[in-house]
This record gives sequence, C-alpha cells and structure tokens, in this order.
Amino acid sequence: TKAILRQIGEAEREVLVEAYLFTSKPIQAALLKARKRGIEVEVILDGHEQKERKHVTARVLKAGGVDVWLDNDHASAHNKVMIIDRRTVITGSFNFTYAAEDRNAENLLIITSGELAALYRDNYLKLRKHSKRY
Repeated sequence: TKAILRQIGEAEREVLVEAYLFTSKPIQAALLKARKRGIEVEVILDGHEQKERKHVTARVLKAGGVDVWLDNDHASAHNKVMIIDRRTVITGSFNFTYAAEDRNAENLLIITSGELAALYRDNYLKLRKHSKRY
C-alpha cells in the first residue's frame, strides 16, 4: 500500500484505476487527495462486486469528484491496475484492499514505461466505452 500511495502522491496530471475489489481507505484517501490537487482521477470498478458491497467505494470516490465507472459486461472485471501520468503502470495480484496488505500473499509491479503505459491506457479506454458512469 505504501508503494501505491507514494506513486499516487507523485502524480502530476492523471491517475486511471481498474479495480475488482477496492476497500482500502488509504488508497481511496490518496486518490481523493490527488483529485483535490487537480489531478484527473478516473476509476473503473467491477459493477457486480460494487453491487454486492452496496456501492460504498463508488459513492465515496464520486462524492470526492472522482469519475467512477462500473463494468458489468464481464463475469468479473478482475483487474488490479493503475496508470499514472501515462508513464507508470501498477499491476499484479494486489487488490486495493486491507486484506491484500495485511493477510494475503500478493505481488505488485510498478513499471515505468511510457510505451507500456500507453497500451494499458488504451485498454482502460476500451473498458470505459462499455462501462456505465456511476
């Protein structure tokens, strides 16, 4: 979580997030803080999982000015991705949750590559096209 918070804190213009599970209060707070700094922040959440959790994360982020989208087109929108400033990709098995940080065996990759970030960003935009705005 600390590594993710550091990357969000260093964002200069854009943070795009794709998340299956997203219950981490520190990561939510970092995204809201980035938005308040004027950073463009968008999140695509798994629509089915959000429904199960009564849209808590979607409501919190939306109330803080984050554009939130729900992907209901897949059985699971099982992504765990952040694209920051079109140059950094965060991915791996790490859901943005307390359990990922404190209970599970997880992996997290932070890759600095404009070329790779462009591919991930293209995929993000493709997913957003069929997602519904929250």
